Amino acid sequence: MERLDTQIKKVVIVGGGTAGWMSAAALASSFPNRKLDIVLVESEQIGTIGVGEASIPHIKTFNRHVGIDEKSFMKSTQATFKLGINFVNWKQQGESYFHPFGPYGIDMNGVSFHAFWQRLQTLGEDDQLEEYSIMAMAAKQNRFTHAAQNKNSPLSEMGYAYHFDSALYASNLRKNAEGKGVKRIEGKVVSTQQNLTNGYLDSVTLESGEVVSADLFIDCTGFSGLLIDKVFKVPFVDWSHYLPNDSAWAVGSEKLTPLPSFTQSTAMDAGWCWRIPLQHRTGNGIVFSSQYTDEQKAQDTLLGQIQGELLGEPRKIQFKTGHRAKFWEKNCVAIGLSSGFLEPLESTSIHLIQSGISRLIRLFPDMGFEQIDVDHFNEQSITEFEQIRDFLISHYKVTERNDTPYWDYCQNMEVPESLQRKIDLFASRGRIFRENEELFNRYSWLAVFVGQGLTSRGYDANASIFSDAELKQRMHDIKRVIKANAGMIPAHDEYIKKYCS
Repeated sequence: MERLDTQIKKVVIVGGGTAGWMSAAALASSFPNRKLDIVLVESEQIGTIGVGEASIPHIKTFNRHVGIDEKSFMKSTQATFKLGINFVNWKQQGESYFHPFGPYGIDMNGVSFHAFWQRLQTLGEDDQLEEYSIMAMAAKQNRFTHAAQNKNSPLSEMGYAYHFDSALYASNLRKNAEGKGVKRIEGKVVSTQQNLTNGYLDSVTLESGEVVSADLFIDCTGFSGLLIDKVFKVPFVDWSHYLPNDSAWAVGSEKLTPLPSFTQSTAMDAGWCWRIPLQHRTGNGIVFSSQYTDEQKAQDTLLGQIQGELLGEPRKIQFKTGHRAKFWEKNCVAIGLSSGFLEPLESTSIHLIQSGISRLIRLFPDMGFEQIDVDHFNEQSITEFEQIRDFLISHYKVTERNDTPYWDYCQNMEVPESLQRKIDLFASRGRIFRENEELFNRYSWLAVFVGQGLTSRGYDANASIFSDAELKQRMHDIKRVIKANAGMIPAHDEYIKKYCS
């Protein structure tokens, strides 16, 4: 039983932006009835990265937790709906596939749908996996609707996330957090003071001379890692040999018409371009490897992809892929880019902020800072990073492209044993296993493996429960119902106008 005199009484979050204000809003919402003083220190002189404008469905859970209503969120952040990601030129030039936020078809008699689909391919049926996804079929036609209540309808499976303006989201979260008592201090941290006995951080000093002390510090200072790196010297685990991209250009352009209900990722000679449609503008960027192309060529490649007029000048971002060897050290927890970076290929940046905050709340310490809690936090954080890393690497490793030195390297590079096992299991009989509550489920792995051209030598024996004729008929019926339902979904533009314009 935690005694009052051992409770954490004050938390200082260093750094604002999405990570800082998500942390502030979540902590204020999680501990409303205890005397927890939450202070956020940020400087308007220091810019935020702010390119993470696409999300995955888990953000809806976070918004509910902090009390942000969907309509008000979408209005205040100029958000649109996202049914998944369309990958262009990843398998090979001229081919595309869709990664939807939800299932394909339906499982039958306890057997996974994809086992039946793989068996169907051996019967000479030439159909596309995405024809069995209501989200993919709706996205191809720029349509959107919320999930239907009727569980017998494919429309009940409509999984979605959002595209939104991350700077507006941070502003929204600030209002939310300050409304719950969080105090903001404007200022730049110029020095830190550690306890001489145990090395814990006692306080930070601002440019103004103000000293801000706390029991627990949260480092949301982005790539600089002002506390976790500069104070605690926690080393960085570099994954650039697996994910060689190290740079990006980002720029806005005018809004798209019609309004897509998906993110687009287009593979280029030495990286990939993103396109994220918002209500008021479009977010564009290119992620690339400086080993295989130069900055100017990358910028030219990006500008050649953009539809409509530019809104501003391209911004350059440099990064290193990997993570801190520890996310929590002594009385400091790194959240967001200070803890590590994985390129936004599958829109996981904001989710990693969310999951880090959630993990901290579940393991919230007292003044004793139990080492077992800290160790568990670090183990879980590293596992999550490794699982997402493997999913991202699969997009580069499983490809038929070898048309440039970049793609030749990706196709032939050694990958982590954990990913190689997943590839080998699928190549054997198309089997996919979700392990240790990993973020991406069997539908996500299926979308990428099939979309990138990985084939199986056979199919799961459990898929042989129907005759050839019955299997063909059942699969034809599923596809027909999905196509008919997708055609009844409203245009994304119209739905937005009625719902949250």
